[in-house]
Amino acid sequence: METTDAFVGLTCVDCDETFDAEETTHRCPDCGGILDPEYDYEEIDLTREDIESRPFDSMWRYEELLPFTRETAVSMDEGATQLVECPSLADEMGVGRVLFKDEGRNPTGTFKDRGQTAAITAAVQHGATDVALNSAGNAGQSASAYAARADLQSHVFLPSRSGFTNKAMVNVHGGDMTVVEGRIGDASEAYADAMAENDDWYSVKTFVTPYRHEGKKTMLYEVVEQNDWEVPDHIVYPTGGGVGLVGMHKAAKELRELGLTDEIPSMYAAQSSGCAPVVEAFEEGKDVHEVWEVPDTICGGIEIPDPGASPLILSALRESDGGAVATSDEDILDSAIAVAQQEGLEMGATCAAAASGAWELARRGEFDDDDTVVLLNTGAGNKDDDVLRSHLMSKGI
Repeated sequence: METTDAFVGLTCVDCDETFDAEETTHRCPDCGGILDPEYDYEEIDLTREDIESRPFDSMWRYEELLPFTRETAVSMDEGATQLVECPSLADEMGVGRVLFKDEGRNPTGTFKDRGQTAAITAAVQHGATDVALNSAGNAGQSASAYAARADLQSHVFLPSRSGFTNKAMVNVHGGDMTVVEGRIGDASEAYADAMAENDDWYSVKTFVTPYRHEGKKTMLYEVVEQNDWEVPDHIVYPTGGGVGLVGMHKAAKELRELGLTDEIPSMYAAQSSGCAPVVEAFEEGKDVHEVWEVPDTICGGIEIPDPGASPLILSALRESDGGAVATSDEDILDSAIAVAQQEGLEMGATCAAAASGAWELARRGEFDDDDTVVLLNTGAGNKDDDVLRSHLMSKGI
């Protein structure tokens, strides 16, 4: 494998063993735990000036803190998304600033591209010909796009409730799509059965590949740099599997380790009250979630009743002095429309859990009047245009 100089291997978050990334591809071979890329930070000589001197054109500008070099990456210049000031929202929430990290401007319209560029690069490095995953929708679309870029075949398992755009674009990118009746768990079972029958398929499923959360950590690097190296007080993140939240918390610790910043932002997981296993576990002081037995939310992207990495999510929330919040689907959709009508910014229906959650946290007094709050808009509004317009019409607006 062609890797960056400081990348030393993959460390299991459960048993702490470290493995050679060339030989170990997915879960821990000893205990089955999640593997996390590890670096020798003493080998990284990186200053703010070094970073600022580079074009702001791709997440791979931070290659020293990633497993692979920019030269070897399967990339479509993902990342380098805008951080937009939202004065109207700041006034309403009673805070100093609200900043909107707009991941809808990525190549396939969501932050999933940050994870898939890293995961597909790893697949190429390992000599894969086929990649596979189950997905609520956006990750499947992204995987099929990056697989096409790398001349790999993709196998995507989606639940029937996935949006039309996701299904259509998997086809357009040449992916082999299986639509499974039911929800994400049903698609996961179909994926597992197919993987058992095709031992040459390379998984790019969240927290099975070690590289998707690693790609998404670059959102935090960008937020801090775009904010003139000031760490925001709070980041509110729409949470299903929690990949981006875990990645960003790691990134914040890395910047501090390297002496580029001094602080860690408070991380908040925002969920729908119709499927809130992380919120429930956080509020009950648990270290792992209980499966949400009857998920019921229109926010399909965060309808994850059994988030396998909940210990990592909960740890990040507590280590950062953050929290978790659940709001109703109606509040979430209302928030997407409010952001669009007040700031002109388009949030996906699922993504608007971040805005709805932030308003609720503000009502609870979680924020001070001079705080900076970042809303992670994980996907473009046109992914869910039918849902948002239907909600708008139902309110007679």
